[in-house]
This record gives sequence, structure tokens and C-alpha cells, in this order.
Amino acid sequence: MKLSKVVFPVAGLGSRFFPATKATSKEMLPIVDKPLIQYAVEEALDAGFTELIFVTAKSKIGIREHFDSNLNTELSNLTEEKKELLSKMNEIIPKEASCKYVFQEEPLGLGHAILQAKPIINDEPFAVILADDLIDSKTGTLKQMVEQYKDNNSSIISVQKIDKASSIHYGMVSISQESSNKMKLTDIIEKPLPENSPSNLGVVGRYIFCNQILKFLENISFGTGNEIQLTDGIKLMLSTHPVYAYEFEGTRYDCGDKLGFIKANIEYALKNEIFGDELEAYLRSRLKI
Repeated sequence: MKLSKVVFPVAGLGSRFFPATKATSKEMLPIVDKPLIQYAVEEALDAGFTELIFVTAKSKIGIREHFDSNLNTELSNLTEEKKELLSKMNEIIPKEASCKYVFQEEPLGLGHAILQAKPIINDEPFAVILADDLIDSKTGTLKQMVEQYKDNNSSIISVQKIDKASSIHYGMVSISQESSNKMKLTDIIEKPLPENSPSNLGVVGRYIFCNQILKFLENISFGTGNEIQLTDGIKLMLSTHPVYAYEFEGTRYDCGDKLGFIKANIEYALKNEIFGDELEAYLRSRLKI
């Protein structure tokens, strides 16, 4: 079955960025000149996904307006350059793709958010992207994972090596067999203490799931943080369906963290063709290097 559906859980409060996110979705915060969610959507589109499912809150309308609204390119005072820019803004979502929105009434965890998309997912395998995890790579991470996905009864989750001291911020995995970047998963633990972490491989926000994950999420109880944890659903599924850990190629920035967000802005700005060199010169002068 061809992969076409991808879920974007974007209903969180973004409390780590208060007060900036009091009235603005965290996913709408910009990395240079594009909101985080647009980077995630472009990654999904590049990987061949055409049904974009946003799990959001009723009070958060910015994301829907960003992707659904069309800018008026016929205003009399627009230059040709401005008209071309507005036309590009109207083409973020290509004609062959669609956006659907479902609501999560309460922020009860990532597993709970994914369950809200079940009526649209139906019986198909699907992907999940967390926009907080911005990954700079030559080939998009989700596209890398699609190329590894051969069996609709299996699942793949992206991982990266981390300092074990940071394990309390990650789902941590254990593996039993390794073949290049793709490894068989044997266990997964949500935010363990460093001494209890089964490895130095932490989960990053890209997943491709067989449809059965939805049944497991429906049958788990509240876990860490009094939330329906996706990690707990994956752990249950391991006994009946193969799950693989994929160590992706690319540099990941944790944009759910203020410092990670700032680092991403600096790195992406330095690559900007218009002002990247000028910014580098400024940083060198500022740091006296």
C-alpha cells in the first residue's frame, strides 16, 4: 500500500516559548523566513505524501491560514517582483496535495494526538512528523525512511546518537540487529534516567507506522506526564509487529528548545545566499575571531 498520509501533531501549548506563543502557534515561529511547520510540510511533500493531516487546537488558526489562504496578486500597487512572491506563497501546497484538520480538545500527549487522526487515516500506514525537530539534510529524513519502508506490517522510527546525560528528554531505544542505518528495535523507554537508558540512541520526530499502532494506542493507559505516550504504544507493538530504528543522515535542531531554535536560525541564516556572508562577517567581528 502506497504511503500518502502524514500526521502533524501541532496542538501543543508551546509553553517553553511563552510569551511569544501565547497567541501564536510554536510551529509558526520562523527559521529565518519560513515557519517551522512549512519546513515539515515541504519535507513530507518531497517524500511523496499528498494527504497532510494537522492535529491542532480550535484556538490555533494560524497554521490553517498559512496553508489555506490565498494572497491577492491583482492589487494595483504590486510590482512584478511582489506578484511573483505572492504567487509562490499561494503555491506552498501543490494541487495534487490536500490539507485536513482535526482537533485535539486537550493536550493529552503525542499518542492521544495521533489517535485524533484515526478517522482520516482509516486502515492505511502513515507517517508522523514533529515540526519541533528541524533536520537539515541533502535528502529529507522522511524520504530516506520511505526508501527503507518495504513492509506495511512494520514501522520505522528515526533515531540519533545522543549524550546519555540527555536521555531524560528522549524516548530511548534498544536494538538487537544492525544493518547499516536500519536496526531491529527490541525495546523503547520514555525519558529514562541516564543510568536506566538501554543505549545512546534517542528517538527524533519522524515515524512511519503500520496501521496497527492505532489499536495499541487505544489500549494503553496514561503514562509519563499523565499523557497517552506514543512510546508506550510502540513498546506494546514490538511483541507482534517489527519496528526498526533508522539512524538518519543530517543535522537535527531541537526547535522546541530556545537554544536549539536560535542555533537553527543562525545556521540557516549563514546559508542564505543574500546575507549569509554578511552575517558571518558580523558574527566574526562580534566574537572577535
